[in-house]
Amino acid sequence: MVARPFPSGDPAADRRVEFAETMAQDGDLDAAIEVLTGAMALVPDWAAGWYRLGEWLEQAGRRELAAVAWQKAMAADPADRLGAGLRWALAREVRTVETMPSSFVELLFDDYAPRFDTALVDRLNYRGPWLLMEALGRAGFRRAGRALDLGCGTGLMGEVLRGSVGWLEGWDISAGMLAEAKAKGVYDQLDKRDITELELGAERFDLIAAADVFMYVGALERVVAWCAGSLAPGGRLAFTVERGTQPVELRETRRFAHSPDYIRALMADAGFGAVSLSDCVVRQDRGTDVAALCVVAEAQMAARDLEGDGDTAALV
Repeated sequence: MVARPFPSGDPAADRRVEFAETMAQDGDLDAAIEVLTGAMALVPDWAAGWYRLGEWLEQAGRRELAAVAWQKAMAADPADRLGAGLRWALAREVRTVETMPSSFVELLFDDYAPRFDTALVDRLNYRGPWLLMEALGRAGFRRAGRALDLGCGTGLMGEVLRGSVGWLEGWDISAGMLAEAKAKGVYDQLDKRDITELELGAERFDLIAAADVFMYVGALERVVAWCAGSLAPGGRLAFTVERGTQPVELRETRRFAHSPDYIRALMADAGFGAVSLSDCVVRQDRGTDVAALCVVAEAQMAARDLEGDGDTAALV
């Protein structure tokens, strides 16, 4: 995962690491592990070094030692920008993890942004935005006055939505992603926000869409409650999740999957009315289809809109 360089700050240690990388590339993984372990004695607080050591130990089949290395990476960087905690949990088969470190998600997508569209659409056959629009159409959606692309990334969902909305905002945690989205010129407003830390405000939307976002969130109670409170009466929430068998399941891909029963209960608890779940394939991973769900839910009409002289309020 360490795609960009993270030097240790110690020239002697960095030279050893370069030597170890060469050994690893030549296929001598045991020697690379030995050299990197020696380098770590010089820089014991270097999180990226421990993370890399964990990767090599796992490749060598030494998962218990890999877990120890990732634990040391977490201790060296409590913000866990490299996602060592997720690797530790998978190595120890701890499946109760329900969230990702925000700093990890931000760094991951900042690094990924320049090649995101090509990698996702051309190589992984990603279809999330188009599938969501099809699901919205089946649910009766035609147009929204004010829409939010939650976790907008480079703007793939925004490009699909633009012709069906009056005002379009995009929010994302990654400045790199937002720069790519801005270049497309499809948004009326873009903001850098952590969607796991949103607080209810005055803004209300007729549509909130989140394509290929919630698999990087984990437990969805907080963000779905925020969406419910941020929709105008009769507005819609549309999102994709990878389909799993457990309520919240951390996979080896370091993405989360969610079960249909969990999603249905979550939407009911958040007060949504009509909810539809449809099976789909949102992308491929290593040549294999990734089973997913397209979810469209409608916010309840406000009580004052359902009472009175019997007139029927128009839905979005």
